[in-house]
Amino acid sequence: MANILVVDDSAIDRTRAGRLLEKEQGVRVTYAVDGRAALDEIQARIPDLIVTDLQMPEMNGLELVEAIKREYPSIPVVLMTARGSEDIAAEALRKGAASYVPKSRLGDQLRETVHRILQAAGHDRMQSRLMHSLETCHLRFRLRNDEQMFEPLVAQLQGMLRCLPLGDEAERLRVCVAVKHALLIAMHHGNLDIPLDESLDDAAVAALIAQRMGLAECQHRMLTVDAKISPDSATVTIRHEGTPINPAMLPANLEAAAADHGWLGGFVFLPSVMDEVHYADGGREIVLVKRAANVALEDLEVTAAME
Repeated sequence: MANILVVDDSAIDRTRAGRLLEKEQGVRVTYAVDGRAALDEIQARIPDLIVTDLQMPEMNGLELVEAIKREYPSIPVVLMTARGSEDIAAEALRKGAASYVPKSRLGDQLRETVHRILQAAGHDRMQSRLMHSLETCHLRFRLRNDEQMFEPLVAQLQGMLRCLPLGDEAERLRVCVAVKHALLIAMHHGNLDIPLDESLDDAAVAALIAQRMGLAECQHRMLTVDAKISPDSATVTIRHEGTPINPAMLPANLEAAAADHGWLGGFVFLPSVMDEVHYADGGREIVLVKRAANVALEDLEVTAAME
């Protein structure tokens, strides 16, 4: 049973988010009216995940993310954002939030986002303890345009990342979510040639994806994932075989555009988590780099013992 804490000062929005999440099998939802009440609730019962509004009295969502990152770093936080709060959401991602969902898109994005994060967070604990002893790893995968294969690949990388000190489990989870976003970007905007056109809404993008998945020229294109992981850094390179991705074509105010275009969310998330994001080889490769955090040895030993 996954315990999810929903935090929002609006009773209507709080109830709406909770009811959406309760449709997911094996989910128990509790509620808090603001950030301070959320911290009290966490002390009483530590949740598996927190879904919080950004704009609240007493303690807002950004302050709550900072407090959770400091006191309960293993708990992932998903933000619910309203129009006009995109810059704050981007700041919250930089401070440790696992993901965000615009309130206008709760109905079709909240459950999927929470499911993906809970799935990544539930990786086998004994295996993870072994991975703390990993010294170096080089993995290469060749994938078809099959999103169902992305989750097991990310789960494999999550285990390997245990050798890389990142400060806490939530940060490792954020790196895994970033890799999933990059895979989707490479597949959709590379292999399937979906243009970076702000005039396309989410429904139009979904229709284009479905249509181009049926084209022979797209079906035969592959994704090559090359991951090099050590206690110093992790570099994940994702190569596609479609039209080069030109990030200069993205909207100038990317955070604001992503509020109405869910398909742009990955482009916002990547630089908020990774130390470096490059579009190499003329846009045919997405290169993600994450370097080790400055973590004391005794902190790593405590983290390993708790997992």
